[in-house]
Amino acid sequence: MYPEYMVAPIREDLTSAGFEQLMSAEEVDQALKSDGTVLVAINSVCGCAASKARPALKMAVSAADKKPAKLVTVFAGMEQDAVAKAREFMLPYPPSSPSIALFKDGELVHMIERYHIEGNELHRIVDNLKGAFDAYC
Repeated sequence: MYPEYMVAPIREDLTSAGFEQLMSAEEVDQALKSDGTVLVAINSVCGCAASKARPALKMAVSAADKKPAKLVTVFAGMEQDAVAKAREFMLPYPPSSPSIALFKDGELVHMIERYHIEGNELHRIVDNLKGAFDAYC
């Protein structure tokens, strides 16, 4: 686990953009079993989260015509139960942080793993997300 003072500004990067920080397994369970579309970001302290994942999330959500009904995030290396519960919903994909998942009516419909983020250009991640929003939201 990281010191909270270190992750607070990283959390705020997404919460200030409208993402709800989920802190417990129960909150994750409730959010992901809900009707409608839910975008889940597994946040991280790593460089690819800072340079690509979080900026892509914010850009896609702000620019898309169709958007998920709910935006949520969990923080890898912090709230372990919340992250573990989110990853249960993301099976069969292996644990990955950062990562981004889109759910519709409780079902995983789109997944972006770390290797899709760190080895990719920012605009391609944004386009990937916007395409998923168009298809499922």
